[in-house]
Amino acid sequence: MKILVGLSGGVDSAIAAHLLKQQGHDVTCCFMRNWDSAANNDTLGNPTLNQDVCPQEMDYNDAKKVADALGLQLLRIDFIKEYWDYVFSSFIDEYKKGRTPNPDILCNKYIKFSSFMDFAKSHGFDWVATGHYARVEHHEDSSVMLKAKDLNKDQSYFLCQISKDALSHTLFPLGEVSKPEVRKIAHELNLPIADKKDSTGICFIGERDFREFLKNYLPAKSGNVIDVTSGRILKQHEGVLYYTIGQRKGLDIGGPGGPWFVVGKNVQTNELYVAPQSHDELLYSDACIVDGVNWLYDVDDEKDCMAKFRYRQKDNSVHLKKLSDSKVLVSYPQKVAAVTCGQEAVFYDGDICLGGGVIEQVFVNGKDMNDVIEDTLKGTKHE
Repeated sequence: MKILVGLSGGVDSAIAAHLLKQQGHDVTCCFMRNWDSAANNDTLGNPTLNQDVCPQEMDYNDAKKVADALGLQLLRIDFIKEYWDYVFSSFIDEYKKGRTPNPDILCNKYIKFSSFMDFAKSHGFDWVATGHYARVEHHEDSSVMLKAKDLNKDQSYFLCQISKDALSHTLFPLGEVSKPEVRKIAHELNLPIADKKDSTGICFIGERDFREFLKNYLPAKSGNVIDVTSGRILKQHEGVLYYTIGQRKGLDIGGPGGPWFVVGKNVQTNELYVAPQSHDELLYSDACIVDGVNWLYDVDDEKDCMAKFRYRQKDNSVHLKKLSDSKVLVSYPQKVAAVTCGQEAVFYDGDICLGGGVIEQVFVNGKDMNDVIEDTLKGTKHE
């Protein structure tokens, strides 16, 4: 088999490439450049971020060292325009609406398992492989994605939007391997990246403060932080778009009544709504509508299964009811905290990843959660 491995310069993709070569496959590596640090300039062309905030040249150099050490060819391709058009622009548009998107899912959907897949096919490769922690079983008429054996590293959540066709041409060599084993193999091979720190966050942000990055594209606009349980204005926020439902850190609200958490926001009035710990019921919903569902596995019109509403969240028991081919009503009477519009709901049957889509609306007792927060606030004005 001719396999093109996405080599990032990190340890996971390096060992993925090694394992495939060890199995006797015809392996070639390719480094994807998805972000141009020049995009970190303001409208006058002045740098708004350190130009090494996404040190892709350093990563490319690491990838080259790995490829050389493994005796593999390394190609290089730029997907900067595709990333900007399909990932970053969508990311910013969602934030403008006051939602919380997941760019890693968009990157996998549009770049790694679409643009990169097309590049591989056009260059005569049969398969694409990456260093993701997930498993895929290929059958004669279908392919099934499963959670990784190492559940602490499982990344199937981020892969829920790739197409069935892409999955049928994809390999995940680390699906059966734990992270400690990956590090051990890297040391045994004396790879220069054996102890390289895992990348965290999003490439175009790097290690920089997330809120500071957003200010370059979503200018700060101060407004009121309001306690919905009393109607009191507690302080001024820097920009309502920078906060997400359930957030506790970074609120810097002093005085009695805390700790505080975000329960809602109004983009039109630029108000951020918070509540004290004693009213954490305002975070809990019992149903949501999920749209744009990408089904990786055939599912009946109604089904009991498990769901994650954000990465690293525990599995939650849910009932799915299809409203259309790509839209479902998800019910969870036990209630779940901080289910947030714009984030991804991913569905599982055991280890099988059924698919996932974007959370569009959240309810409790049949009422939209935004209305619940607004009614709570209105109630304080009549006391």
